[in-house]
Amino acid sequence: MKYLLVTITLMMANTMNSQDKPTLIYVGDPMCSWCYGFGHEIEDVITELGEDVQLEMVMGGLRPYDTQTMTNLKDFLTDHWNDVHEASGQPFQYGILDTELIYDTEPSCRAVMIVRELQPSTVMAYFHKVQTAFYAENKNPHLTNTYADIAVSMSIDRETFVNKFESKEYKAGIKNDFLRAYQLEVRSFPTVLLSAKGKTKVVSAGYSKAEKVVTNIKKIIGD
Repeated sequence: MKYLLVTITLMMANTMNSQDKPTLIYVGDPMCSWCYGFGHEIEDVITELGEDVQLEMVMGGLRPYDTQTMTNLKDFLTDHWNDVHEASGQPFQYGILDTELIYDTEPSCRAVMIVRELQPSTVMAYFHKVQTAFYAENKNPHLTNTYADIAVSMSIDRETFVNKFESKEYKAGIKNDFLRAYQLEVRSFPTVLLSAKGKTKVVSAGYSKAEKVVTNIKKIIGD
């Protein structure tokens, strides 16, 4: 699956540049199926808005530190994945649901956080590649190499990525993203917010079509 690689400027929502551009805040989780379904839509939103906004990506933590296995959740996840496929057309492989792998989404969130730091212009593309690795290719979401291989494919040094991914510092650091999502009062993924004119408003909660999201954003910017 190929996604449009959008060059973006990432910064925290409370650090506006000299032009005071509105900040589009995308809160999601690589192992959230509706975030996977939303992939093409958020790409279209970013492409449509272009340089009118800057982007902040926040890893919300769908099931961080969960202890349930894929088989425990098989029926629940199968229903969700079927719904996402029907709504978005995104491909799924269901074999991983017959394994005893733990459905802990913290490692995938941590990997995206690291790429956000190392190569911010490609973090959205990396996010999508991690989603594809899990949903369409059923790669093991607990293996360092699952994430390192994708990072290397995007010209990120493997040793640098691995050292950060396996460090206590970054395992603790991802909790800042989870806290950020909580402070934004995000309770479902994906959620898109817009920070502009001193206010932060939700423009989309859950799966939405790009046209609707863009319309909501332009309305807020124009008000």
